[in-house]
Amino acid sequence: MKPALLLVDHGSRRAEANAALDALAELVRAARPERVVRTAHMELAPPSVSDGLAACVAAGAREVVVVPVFLARGSHGAEDVPRLAREAAERHPGVSVRVAEPLGPHPLLAEIALERAAAAERAD
Repeated sequence: MKPALLLVDHGSRRAEANAALDALAELVRAARPERVVRTAHMELAPPSVSDGLAACVAAGAREVVVVPVFLARGSHGAEDVPRLAREAAERHPGVSVRVAEPLGPHPLLAEIALERAAAAERAD
């Protein structure tokens, strides 16, 4: 089994904002159906990082890669998500947990920005 992916964002009081992470997870699952993919929020909404990691383990994962869904390596990506992942990993001895780099900057994000700009220009 390839490592499970745990997508982590900040979390919001707005359900539609949290649903965006779930939508991203569905896209990742569709692209990599052999992977266990779960979501978690740092705060403000369930599931927590601890609960998300537990869901990965419950699905059979022995390795989990935590993917911070942030554009920059600010304090959340550099400190908070790794700390939450470490704390959650302590509850699952024998499970390897690694934290990936945040999403951006990345050339594919530049393409998305250009695509969104073009859509806005066409809307006028």
